[in-house]
Amino acid sequence: MAKIKVLNPIVELDGDEMTRIIWQMIKDKLILPFLDIDLKYYDLGMKHRDDTDDKVTVDAANAIREFGVGVKCATITPNAARVREYSLKQQWKSPNGTIRSILDGTVFRKPIIIKNIPPAVKAWHKPIIIGRHAYGDIYRNAEMIIDRPGLAEIVFTPADGSEKTIVAIHEFTGAGVVMGMHNTEKSIRSFAKACINYAISEKVDLWFGAKDTISKQYHGFFRDVFAEEVNSAKERLAGAGVNYRYMLIDDAVAQVIKSPGGMLWACMNYDGDVMSDMVATGFGSLGLMTSVLVSPDGKYEFEAAHGTVMRHYYEHLKGNPTSTNSIASIFAWTGAIAKRGELDGTPDVVSCAKRLEEIVIQTVLDGIMTKDLMLIAEPAVNKYALTEEFIDAVASRLKQPIS
Repeated sequence: MAKIKVLNPIVELDGDEMTRIIWQMIKDKLILPFLDIDLKYYDLGMKHRDDTDDKVTVDAANAIREFGVGVKCATITPNAARVREYSLKQQWKSPNGTIRSILDGTVFRKPIIIKNIPPAVKAWHKPIIIGRHAYGDIYRNAEMIIDRPGLAEIVFTPADGSEKTIVAIHEFTGAGVVMGMHNTEKSIRSFAKACINYAISEKVDLWFGAKDTISKQYHGFFRDVFAEEVNSAKERLAGAGVNYRYMLIDDAVAQVIKSPGGMLWACMNYDGDVMSDMVATGFGSLGLMTSVLVSPDGKYEFEAAHGTVMRHYYEHLKGNPTSTNSIASIFAWTGAIAKRGELDGTPDVVSCAKRLEEIVIQTVLDGIMTKDLMLIAEPAVNKYALTEEFIDAVASRLKQPIS
């Protein structure tokens, strides 16, 4: 088969553990045999990030800024246990957080709907899209262990030399811990605008939830900026039939469980991190959730919404077979390829990506699926496919002539 030419490069960000194993299979069996593509490769595996003092993550993000489209494998954000396990220099910050802050983008996560994988939440019939703010909060925090009595304060020193503002956080009488977070009006406005534009493009209602009853200034600032942007776009929203709802985050959680779906739920950074996993699980599997980071100036980074599947990786290292769902990772590749084709004006590249997606879904509909899906499939399936068996089944169908 003649390969289809992709005109401009895609930035490839490799990752960790089982998803790194799957990533190579996808590239070797589903991408490179069919596309003539220039991949600008960056190894974001944890050891290489450690070896480069995390410079590789910054370089990768800047490459996405240069070329416009990236595709990323899942990566580890190391905790103390991981530092010991991998002999790291320190607990490096989340690579996703670093990339999001450099691109100043918003993450949109949307479930992949397959008819024979019913949602765990029976009320859900339409996709629930999570729009996750992509900058700041806990992901760009400063924190400190307190080991003695003393006063913790927030201090703001104006650049113009005027008087400092000091706010007490807590008077410690013993050990404890303290954390400082920040965000910027520019980033919040970019987030609101991105969510409004995405809701209009998808023609779905827009929800936003925060906790302004408790955090009257921090969360209240988000609420007010979001409301200003919605008010500025009210005619466009009305023209697309898009309604806007602001709710407390706990009310939004209660409402979304009873909802049939079909909305874009805009979330602050940490809320979006958690709720995207909840929504993915509710629709069947974390392996069926796509994720795309969109910057205000139209740069895109696609990835799976799930992590590195550590438990399966340890089994793989023992030589044991695994049945790891690769669908979200495949859709990361197809999302990036389709966007590249769209930006380049090459419909054959877009069609190639969409055909791969259709084949993946049809493979599952035909009863070939990994164990996580087999356990919830309706009608029931008696046998699950191993990790490579599923990818091979997709590759075999992809090689068949287009009828």
